[in-house]
Amino acid sequence: MLASPIFYRFFSSLFQDNRIRTSKYNIFTFLPINLFEQFQRVANAYFLFLLILQLIPQISSLSWFTTIVPLVLVLTITAVKDATDDYVGNVLCSRLQNEKWMNVRVGDIIKLENNQFVAADLLLLSSSEPYGLCYVETAELDGETNLKVRQALTVTSELGMDMSKLADFDGEVVCEPPNNKLDRFVGTLYWKDSRYPLDNEKLLLRGCVLRNTEWCFGMVIFAGPQTKLMQNCGRTAFKRTSIERLMNTLVLWIFGFLLCMGIILAIGNSIWEEKVGKNFRDYLVWEDVLSNSVFSGFLTFWSYIIILNTVVPISLYVSVEVIRLGHSYFINWDRKMYYGQRDMPAEARTTTLNEELGQVEYIFSDKTGTLTQNIMVFNKCSINGKTYGDVYDEFGHKVEISEKTPCVDFSFNPLRDKKFHFYDHSLVEAIKLGDPMVEEFFRLLALCHTVMSEEKNEGELVYQAQSPDEGALVTAARNFGFVFRARTPETITLYEMGKHVTYQLLAILDFNNVRKRMSVIVRNPVGQIKLYSKGADTILFDRLDPTNDDLMYTTSEHLNEFAGEGLRTLALAYKDLDEEYFADWMKRLHIASTTLENREELLASLYEEIEQDMMLLGATAIEDKLQEGVAETIACLTLSSIKIWVLTGDKLETAMNIGYSCNMLRDDMNEVFIITAILRVQTLRWPQERSCIKKVYLDVYIKFTRPLTSIQKLKTNDSVFEETITSEYALIINGHSLAHALEADLECLLLDTACLCKTVVCCRVTPLQKAQVVELVKKYKRAVTLAIGDGANDVSMIKTAHIGVGISGQEGMQAVLASDYSFAQFRYLQRLLLVHGRWSYYRMCRFLCYFFYKNFAFTLVHFWFGFFCGFSAQTVYDQWFITLFNIVYTSLPVLAMGLFDQDVNEQNSLRQPKLYEPGQLNLLFNKRQFFMCTLQGIYTSCVLFFIPYGAFSNTVRDDGSHIADQQSFAVTIATSLIIVVSVQIGLDTNYWTAVNHFYIWGSLTVYFSILFAMHSDGIFRIFPSHFPFIGTARNSLTQTSVWLVILLTAVICVMPVVAIRFLRTDLYPTLSDKVRYNGRKQRPQEQNLKRVRRTSSRRSAYAFSHQEGYGELITSGKNMKAARLFPAPPTGRIPGSSSWIESLLKKRTEMASGAAVGPLNGSAERSKSENTPVQQQHID
Repeated sequence: MLASPIFYRFFSSLFQDNRIRTSKYNIFTFLPINLFEQFQRVANAYFLFLLILQLIPQISSLSWFTTIVPLVLVLTITAVKDATDDYVGNVLCSRLQNEKWMNVRVGDIIKLENNQFVAADLLLLSSSEPYGLCYVETAELDGETNLKVRQALTVTSELGMDMSKLADFDGEVVCEPPNNKLDRFVGTLYWKDSRYPLDNEKLLLRGCVLRNTEWCFGMVIFAGPQTKLMQNCGRTAFKRTSIERLMNTLVLWIFGFLLCMGIILAIGNSIWEEKVGKNFRDYLVWEDVLSNSVFSGFLTFWSYIIILNTVVPISLYVSVEVIRLGHSYFINWDRKMYYGQRDMPAEARTTTLNEELGQVEYIFSDKTGTLTQNIMVFNKCSINGKTYGDVYDEFGHKVEISEKTPCVDFSFNPLRDKKFHFYDHSLVEAIKLGDPMVEEFFRLLALCHTVMSEEKNEGELVYQAQSPDEGALVTAARNFGFVFRARTPETITLYEMGKHVTYQLLAILDFNNVRKRMSVIVRNPVGQIKLYSKGADTILFDRLDPTNDDLMYTTSEHLNEFAGEGLRTLALAYKDLDEEYFADWMKRLHIASTTLENREELLASLYEEIEQDMMLLGATAIEDKLQEGVAETIACLTLSSIKIWVLTGDKLETAMNIGYSCNMLRDDMNEVFIITAILRVQTLRWPQERSCIKKVYLDVYIKFTRPLTSIQKLKTNDSVFEETITSEYALIINGHSLAHALEADLECLLLDTACLCKTVVCCRVTPLQKAQVVELVKKYKRAVTLAIGDGANDVSMIKTAHIGVGISGQEGMQAVLASDYSFAQFRYLQRLLLVHGRWSYYRMCRFLCYFFYKNFAFTLVHFWFGFFCGFSAQTVYDQWFITLFNIVYTSLPVLAMGLFDQDVNEQNSLRQPKLYEPGQLNLLFNKRQFFMCTLQGIYTSCVLFFIPYGAFSNTVRDDGSHIADQQSFAVTIATSLIIVVSVQIGLDTNYWTAVNHFYIWGSLTVYFSILFAMHSDGIFRIFPSHFPFIGTARNSLTQTSVWLVILLTAVICVMPVVAIRFLRTDLYPTLSDKVRYNGRKQRPQEQNLKRVRRTSSRRSAYAFSHQEGYGELITSGKNMKAARLFPAPPTGRIPGSSSWIESLLKKRTEMASGAAVGPLNGSAERSKSENTPVQQQHID
């Protein structure tokens, strides 16, 4: 590092130093900061308050450890998790740290060598490469591993590595304040009475790695927390699931319920003290403060708040986090979501949204790189009104291109790319004949780009392109004889048909999402100044010279043909510039580029000025094929009642073609409405389309379904339409119309119209519009949204949606870094939602239902006991049982259920997409389900208390002595509770694993082991005051009558639940019930089939066991309604059984006759001929 002058060192001290702290805690601040954060949770603060209350002797009848042990355990687990996360993050960031970095200050000039990390945000001054170039890898910033080129100003690149010149450098940089925009920098260098514009291309950002460059020098612009890397380290907005929001509401309800119970028991205490308690004061010690019945009730209220505190689940949140973490690991470990070609597994980048994956209703998808492969191939082009790319036979008929079609021979070009294939020989002939328009066409492609060329060996060129489109276009120009060889800051060198030609690069008018075009201005060897431009046809056509009208019309027709084939299109144009005008324009450009305020607006205005009256050259068409499995995935997700909206920047025709290719748009749709307005007035016409949808549907609806009274209601209730006609219509809207439709007075109308349609495609949209569409649905629809994309232009959409999914594709890793989940292929989304998402939602709901049930059953026994103990705030259970119930006895079985349970296996989850709907409708856990769980818990608590209470009043021991003491009563209730909740979780578990068995049986074993240990004589002698239940377990649990009471209690608790579930499953089965039933019935058939296959043909066996589904329909090429692929099973009894009683009576007959029960969604008859496959006919 070169030392700055003393005055400059003093000046730099006014700025931030380069010292940063990436860790959240250190050894001294961890405990106070972490505890402060944890007590932000209401439940933790509540239990801390209870702990304080327990220290008051007049209030508490429980020892302090009954609250502090669970509280400390929860705090410890969370603290360990936070410390681990912070440590791992610190280790990852330590790669960017260097002990000497802290001494770097703003204004210092530092030297970097190859493969070194950049220590701060630097202005590149000079480098070892010609023209002040250097190469950096930005993987730590945006995840992209391809090398980026940075270039020093020409005036500073002359400094080289001359230490004296560098030490005397006294330039002054004036720039924008620190911000987090990695792709933008605005500044000006003042040096030697001149001003030089600075942009992002002159900057080396902290976290980058210098590559393929021996050395470079840079001046520190931002240091420490002001660097762009640290500015981007702010926390992403925290996303909470709908279940978590509901959970917080229910916890508040439980608080209210706890207060009500406390008030009831406090009132009972006051009444008891006034009516009965005074009779005991004559011969019992009674404190004076308790002689007032009202004050006694007040103290009793707080006592019961302490006793009944377990109704509020302290371990709920930590248990939820453990389950979510497990679900995240299951996603990460899923080999079926691993993409071997790029060694890319699926990754859950967050652990808080897993169950939300099972509730998605809207998917917003990018097209390029998400639905398509983003591997661009130059396919066709239009040059001066003539198309190239198709192959025709000798009779002039178009020939379909296949592997046998002969490719164009590019052997005349020694620098060709041997992987490039083209089939239209006429284009090469035009090149060889010297067609000036064709040559200018490919000259434009070779000049107008930002690609970097690297020549490894003689003739072996490697292009570094920031977008696949540019790489494909430059490669095409290379093969047709216009080879891009090298670039410098001021020149571009081409190899044109065997000759080296160098163009002077005068200006680059770069691409952005607003301009949607890129231009370069060059001076050719003969001195002519030319502007070459490429961009979206809708943008470029507006800037053409009026003499191009005929050619524009012809080219537009060609563009529509290309887009109709699903090809990505660009228009190309050029312009000859006057020397005098260009000199004046360059002066104004220099002034605008050195202005700090409104620089971008001024530059945009100058770009717009010079990009007028251009001459059209033609257009390009690039092929981007669909990814594998996209059509099948979309079909399956659509059958899951998920609405998929495609948001793309491509042309309308391209978007429509892709829509038809992946079966989002189908020929059997009633209507495909296309809104391509430019003006607001034109956009306002779309309500007529919405009225048309309603009118058509009402006609059908009146004729076939509902009475007239329902129709009148239907006309005013749009939600009814939304549920019934989404399979009939599609809406396609372009960016201009969308801009007007997203205005405040029209956005609701847009949303209503879109939601009436099954498919929505938004084309020619900007990244901001993508995010606005997602936000619109989030704002007005109570639905979970998911956004999926692969590029930087999808980041805002991904961050806006409830769930963001990034695809690690060809456009870098920015979308992945901004996402909640990531994988390599769109088809994995089906498994993420229908398997992992549905299972996570199902498991979390089952876990919560059981968790609340067992807590109510456990706690409310104290409430009933209060009426029989004079409301004296005495506990039923042993204090150690209260402490260990939630954290030892019942914690692991419910965690096992929350981690491993599944109602149906993954094959059926994918085979029956309708299984996904309960999550979208919030059927498995809602306020009603919570109310039912609490009712079951209250019922169980009543049985747990009153059955032993009634039985013990008339029960004696085996030796005839009385058994009804309080300790034996407590042990009996506690043992009954443990057995009941264990049986209940066994009934709630649908999928048994070795872990489930181990945890349930292990918990019972642990309970009895701890029970007998704590009630033993030995531990009583050591801690007599803490273990008063000496010998109780041994005396009670050895009695036959006690076990009969426990058995009776367990049966009465469980049997009503079993009966209700049995009847519900038989009379009102859900789809998952039917799938499980069908699976059980098919197991014997599968065994019989194995025996049949020994004597019958393979075709016959396959036809018998195969059920025709969406996969065959899609691959057959037939357009069918998606609703017919998997018709919803009819409600009612399970097929093959009119009632469970009749099923029992028919069981023996069925076993004897070998009758097979048909599949859920219909019946299939076995083919009479082995050579005739079975066909199924579905009737809607």
